[in-house]
Amino acid sequence: MTISSTPHFLIFPFMSEGHTIPLLYLSRILSDRHISVTIITTSPANYSAIRATLKNDSISVIDIPFPDNIVGVPPGVEVIDKLPSMSSFISFVEATEKLQPRFEEVVRSLPSVNCIISDGFLMWTQDSADKLGIPRLVFYGINNFSMTLCNLMTQFKPHAAVSSDDEPFPVPNFPRLKLTVNDFEPPFSELDPKGPALEFIVRQQETMAKSHGMVVNSFYELEPEFVDYWNKNYPPKAWCVGPLCLAKAPPAPKKFLEKPTWVKWLDGKLTANEPVLYVSFGSQAEASPEQVREVAVGLKRSNVSFMWVIKSKMLPLIGEGFEERVKGRGKVVAEWVDQVEILNHEIVHGFLSHCGWNSMLESICAGVAVVAMPMMAEQHLNARMVVEEIGMGLRVWPRGMVARGVVGAEEVEKVVVELMEGEEGRRVRKRVKEVKEMTYDAMKEGGSSWRTLDSLIDHVCGDK
Repeated sequence: MTISSTPHFLIFPFMSEGHTIPLLYLSRILSDRHISVTIITTSPANYSAIRATLKNDSISVIDIPFPDNIVGVPPGVEVIDKLPSMSSFISFVEATEKLQPRFEEVVRSLPSVNCIISDGFLMWTQDSADKLGIPRLVFYGINNFSMTLCNLMTQFKPHAAVSSDDEPFPVPNFPRLKLTVNDFEPPFSELDPKGPALEFIVRQQETMAKSHGMVVNSFYELEPEFVDYWNKNYPPKAWCVGPLCLAKAPPAPKKFLEKPTWVKWLDGKLTANEPVLYVSFGSQAEASPEQVREVAVGLKRSNVSFMWVIKSKMLPLIGEGFEERVKGRGKVVAEWVDQVEILNHEIVHGFLSHCGWNSMLESICAGVAVVAMPMMAEQHLNARMVVEEIGMGLRVWPRGMVARGVVGAEEVEKVVVELMEGEEGRRVRKRVKEVKEMTYDAMKEGGSSWRTLDSLIDHVCGDK
């Protein structure tokens, strides 16, 4: 780097656990590089959660009161994970614009800021950055693979020639990829998109193009073709600086803390040498009641040991007496858990997941193979990536082998058993161990992500 004085980065995460956590990891990485970091968030809920996570006093956290009376959003809901329905999502995002005057006031009151890193959903922060004369970097928390494919759909409309949403088509410039309309969400899946969803995407693309770059939670060696293609064809430049989860603070020594019941259960399985499948569908993805019931039946029939972390409101769906029927082999947890700690437990050999990108990176970094069950957003593309491109997982398919629909219990049973005990399972578990080594190489000093972050810091703070 060519920076002479201490740079000051301002980070503003979006109000969602999945969007916030990677930026908290990034703040820790920047702080370790002797960069002054200030995080701005909303209060009371997000401020409290961030302060509890960041026990590093060298990172400042400043709160702005969250706006009241948002149409379609219940009072007191300050995180999108708590929205009763994702139909209120755009209203929630638009309401954050009310934070702009206070945000600008806070930035002006701070020591000189070299760079603002804010979530792509906080589009108005680009206007603030332009007004204040500060470079802004945008963060979405997804990979280059899905970003590139969505842009290709918009640009070339390769799905115009298919007769159904499940008919495969080759992807322009990546002919080996065969995708379907159902791998995409609206408006990308539509030939002639209109309405609020399209307007929302267009606004994001326009503001993103004005930024000084896109911070990507990925690493070059994982998706080199797609990083290169993006940087050659689309603005702004993608800077791969991950996997950010490798910056997670080490846990407190266990001798001073009582282990949670779920860790004790995993320890017992390790003693008994009974490999465990971890099952979780994340904080945002909503499996349908029918899908939850099918997963429960499939897990029961599989005779595989498993730990299922499930939302408490979903517990009635798995059926009365379920835990008793899988006693000794299965454990159901309806409380907060440390997913990284679970994935890194020696006895966890597989992960049945919705394929959120944070979860996929945590699985890669732990060397745990995936059973891919995508549900929403870009998760279908992530499933394609981890199964077909990286080769570190197996896919469960809805009945009829289509991308959308309910995955039957028989499919859950078959693929779970294959991952944990079969030949294909051995292949993907071996592959994910290889990819794990690549993540540590990328993040260590001199690795690709380390060097990219150095270049990024130079780009926004140093001699251009």
